[in-house]
Amino acid sequence: MAEVGLVGTAHYLPEGWLPAAELSVLSGIPEEVLVGRFGISGKHLAGPEEHPSTMAVEAGRTLLQEQGVDPLDVDAVLYFGSTWKDYPVWQAAPRVKERLGCRRAFALELDYVSCGAPVALRVAKALASSDPGAGTILMVAASCESRLLDYANQRSRFMFNFGDGAVAALLTRDHPHNLVRGSSMLTDGTLSQHVKIPAGGSALPASHLTVDQRLHFLDVEDLEGMRARLGEVSLPNFVAVAKEALLRSGLTLDQVDWVLPIHMKRSMHTSLLAALGSSPENSIYLEDTGHLSGADPILGLDRLARAGHLRAGQNLLLIAAGTGYTWAATVITWG
Repeated sequence: MAEVGLVGTAHYLPEGWLPAAELSVLSGIPEEVLVGRFGISGKHLAGPEEHPSTMAVEAGRTLLQEQGVDPLDVDAVLYFGSTWKDYPVWQAAPRVKERLGCRRAFALELDYVSCGAPVALRVAKALASSDPGAGTILMVAASCESRLLDYANQRSRFMFNFGDGAVAALLTRDHPHNLVRGSSMLTDGTLSQHVKIPAGGSALPASHLTVDQRLHFLDVEDLEGMRARLGEVSLPNFVAVAKEALLRSGLTLDQVDWVLPIHMKRSMHTSLLAALGSSPENSIYLEDTGHLSGADPILGLDRLARAGHLRAGQNLLLIAAGTGYTWAATVITWG
């Protein structure tokens, strides 16, 4: 199988900003709890004209320009961000590809919500390795899920750190640097019904009643049941996919230099790092953005790269979990 490397990354964060103090007023959660437990000092909010596709275009354009890549040289545009996009029953990737001028590229859409980054890297690597016509793949992800929050609904309070923004990553076949290596995924379908927007799908079509009852915001079915089940399986599943991805890369946990997870509450972040034998000094915590659906691990990687913290030979573990519930991990060896 041909090697596939990461050429570069980029991100876009909207100018709108909601500090923790204002989020406290909206949610009724004390500011010190938001900062200390939720791990968020504030979050970026998209403006009225900013949507998942438009923000993905901004991140993609920045990346292509910085890397000096002609859009016509891109073979595929892969969207792996929030499922909630500009329109329902609509794909963002074709729109992104067109606006970026990637006219030769085909579009590919992945629906993996918050675990999108490691899954997208796995899919893009497999595609670039096996398809002669897909040697250069532009991955983009964006989220406007702050607009799906009902701050009066305390069942969904663990999602109050959802913010807005976008990332992009460029992968090419036979690129000798920043190699994408092993990946792993694990799904627990017993959690498939817990987190969703109740109305607007075939099970409960939109109506005046669903709007009046505020059923078009994110909600949690059986909050206590979800907490109990996640308490049992979440950390073990994170560790399991990490170990499997590393095994497939010929590595072990003690060879991981950086852990790049999704944004989660501070206690879970700390517990995950400890379970992986790592420490906060070897990770990125997105306290100034909050959770951006599938974009988080790539945003963390982009920040590390731009700050000059990455060194040749370092192993990066991108790890995430998404409602459904699926856990996923992918390894990148830098340099």
